[in-house]
Amino acid sequence: MFNDNEKDIDIIATYSDASGTIRTSTVKMKDLSASWVLENPTNGDLHKLKGLQVLKLKDSYQTSKISEENVVDDHQLQEGENQNHQRASWSPVKFKRQELRQKRRDLRTAELVRQDKGADKEMQATAAIENLKNMDTVVKGKYSIWRRDFENPNSDSTLKLMRDQIIMAKAYANIAKSKNQIVLYNSLLEHVRENLRAIGEANSDAELHPSSLDHAKAMGHALSMAKDKLYDCHTVARKLRAMLLSTEDNVGSLKKRSAFLIQLAAKTVPKPLHCLPLQLAADYFVYGYQNKKDLNEEKLEDPSLYHYAIFSDNVLATSVVVNSTVLHANEPEKHVFHIVTDKLNFAAMRMWFILNAPEKATVQVENIDDFKWLNSSYCSVLRQLESARIKEYYFKANHPSSLSVGSDHLKYRNPKYLSMLNHLRFYLPEVYPKLNKILFLDDDIVVQKNLTPLWDIDLQGMVNGAVETCKESFHRFDKYLNFTNPKIVENFNPNACGWAFGMNMFDLKEWRKRNITAIYHRWQDMNEDRTLWKLGTLPPGLITFYNLTYPLDRKWHVLGLGYDPALNQTEIENAAVIHYNGNYKPWLDLAVSKYKSYWSKYVKFDNYYLQLCNISE
Repeated sequence: MFNDNEKDIDIIATYSDASGTIRTSTVKMKDLSASWVLENPTNGDLHKLKGLQVLKLKDSYQTSKISEENVVDDHQLQEGENQNHQRASWSPVKFKRQELRQKRRDLRTAELVRQDKGADKEMQATAAIENLKNMDTVVKGKYSIWRRDFENPNSDSTLKLMRDQIIMAKAYANIAKSKNQIVLYNSLLEHVRENLRAIGEANSDAELHPSSLDHAKAMGHALSMAKDKLYDCHTVARKLRAMLLSTEDNVGSLKKRSAFLIQLAAKTVPKPLHCLPLQLAADYFVYGYQNKKDLNEEKLEDPSLYHYAIFSDNVLATSVVVNSTVLHANEPEKHVFHIVTDKLNFAAMRMWFILNAPEKATVQVENIDDFKWLNSSYCSVLRQLESARIKEYYFKANHPSSLSVGSDHLKYRNPKYLSMLNHLRFYLPEVYPKLNKILFLDDDIVVQKNLTPLWDIDLQGMVNGAVETCKESFHRFDKYLNFTNPKIVENFNPNACGWAFGMNMFDLKEWRKRNITAIYHRWQDMNEDRTLWKLGTLPPGLITFYNLTYPLDRKWHVLGLGYDPALNQTEIENAAVIHYNGNYKPWLDLAVSKYKSYWSKYVKFDNYYLQLCNISE
């Protein structure tokens, strides 16, 4: 602060007004309020200021900052001098109030602008509605229901439009007939026929006839006329609902028929595959191969070697399993394949592997009928398979038609369930009494990597090593077993994870120790009336090896190539074993084409018998 006797200082103050413009004014040092302070003080010695000096002052109440872009010329300063002189006496508080007023004005202006834009939009919407009310739908030349993609030239909008038009035309035709408007009824039916002919077998716009768009326009005109004459919301809705119910019934019937035909195609042996075992069996006896003894018999019971079990009646499929396994084996001479087939295919199977023995590996072919211990007095499932009730289930003529039941019931009527070959997997210790470990392989798999590391996996006291198939809620025990039955509820967890047959490492020593076959027999006896599970081998397998299955890494066994066309390609190529479980086997025309090459590359299509039976890629 300064004393009255001290000489005052004239100060030219530069500041920014409420509008942001820089102003200047002359004030006395003593007139400044206490809120103004020196930004670069001179230790309070004002006498040291000589001549014209620049002091930077800072207002602690002022919130706006001076910007170089707001500097104005001398002419502008002179014009605002009177106003500035008036404002020079304002206190900083008054400047603050002025600034707040300006902010309120700005907010109010912005609000008015928003309201104005909202009013404009409302007016535009009202105008659009009025235009729609006045639009003549008859002359528009098209009738698009629900779909805006009609205008997109890159979509299949024309085809979709024509199909929608057909649906609406049928609905209006029924209404026209009920109201005795025969001319309109006949006109709509004629347009329906023309559109159906134009569509034909097309699945996209590119496949449509060039005149299809003209048909769509003509149908649109006819529908517009029908709408003007017949449209009643309640009537149209009722008619469409009736059409929907009728279509749903037709779809259900077609699904059942499709399921039956797929099952029939999957289980019917193609002529070339039927020819192959016949030709092999004929030559087997003609050339006296029935007297030929197996080679390397000493290896068949050597527990130090790698043993595989394959139970199949399909010669070609079994050859692919053996060929693909040997090709990827590091030491083929240590691999022994135990193949068991039925009496009908024994000669053909043995003939094939006599003529096409894999390099260095050992192959043994046996006939299941030679296992005299496997009889109905010992084997409960064999006794059941021979029962009249099971045969009636499969073959009774007046049994509910396959076309009248769903696909879930159809699959249980698969003839393979009548084959003891399918159940022989539960008797591995009896079939191979001197072996300690054996790898079980289905005939619809392909081996892509060396499998010998499987013998080094510690199963930790478990009997079965398998890849689990459960994902979230899928393929758990409640999918395979009847949990309404108290026997199932008391013994098993419905959320227990399922696993797959197809590639299983069995510890036969542990199997014998735990008497697993007896467990299997006990549950099979309890399921004679099929109330615990339907026919098949996986449900009794899940029960028999419950809490006795060691989960293998999923890379060992990838499933689904026989039914799922959307599998991950990388997973397939990285898998040690790929499994064509399902109806679309790789040797059938039903096979998923992109998966077929994984199997066919192990088939020797230049083989004499394959060429004789016209088996080609």
